[in-house]
Amino acid sequence: MTDEHDKHDANEEAAEQWELVNTPLGEKWSGRTRYAAAMFFYKRGEMSAETLEAYRICARLDSTDPLPIIRNRGVGQDWLTRMGYK
Repeated sequence: MTDEHDKHDANEEAAEQWELVNTPLGEKWSGRTRYAAAMFFYKRGEMSAETLEAYRICARLDSTDPLPIIRNRGVGQDWLTRMGYK
């Protein structure tokens, strides 16, 4: 039962981090919130270092969307697809 409980906890954490990485632009501290959540996905191997860097750049810029930066740099295509960004 412990394995199942751990899996449930991990899924809940991932769902929470997904909400955070999608924090609306312009909210106070939203850039830092998105960056912290992006770090979660990076540590899980679900995001490249180059993609994470775009979130780092935008961490202090609450109104700046990291997704166009990722696209313009030609990195993180898997992440852009996952985010529904074209």
